[in-house]
Amino acid sequence: MQTGYTATARALHWIVALIVLGMIPAGKIMVEEGLPRGLQDALFLFHKNAGVIVLVLMIVRLVWRWLNPPPPLPASVPEWQARAAHLTHVLLYALIFVMAVSGYVRVVAGGFPLELTDALGLPRLLPKVESLGNAASTVHYLAHYAVIALIALHIGAALFHGIVRRDGVFGRMWRG
Repeated sequence: MQTGYTATARALHWIVALIVLGMIPAGKIMVEEGLPRGLQDALFLFHKNAGVIVLVLMIVRLVWRWLNPPPPLPASVPEWQARAAHLTHVLLYALIFVMAVSGYVRVVAGGFPLELTDALGLPRLLPKVESLGNAASTVHYLAHYAVIALIALHIGAALFHGIVRRDGVFGRMWRG
């Protein structure tokens, strides 16, 4: 029986995690008043384009997870923790999709450039509609609080299992 995640699942997890963990402070800092224009532009450039990459990687993750279900949790994990872990993963996936899609809608409907997709010659999936861009901005802003809370919960639970319980849960994603 498989006890750890596949190498592909682990790679996708850690790549997305690193990008998202970089996007959070970039997103917070880039909207600060009085920021030097060059730094602000660089942060917007990173944040917008990293969001597109995260969206693509999350689609790949979802397909990979569907084709390669995660290994079962160790029998020592209480049922309530297993349910909480499952719910947390579902919500993280859903909210990361919400963040990526609302970010894309904000940029495209707001009429702003999306350098990565523009450079690839990909068509914009939406016309410029200021009100839609503003609504997406609100969704993006509100959802980021939930994403940060779930990431903190996820990291806390992983550390709890890795340091306190030492029950193999953490190692499933770390070493496979």
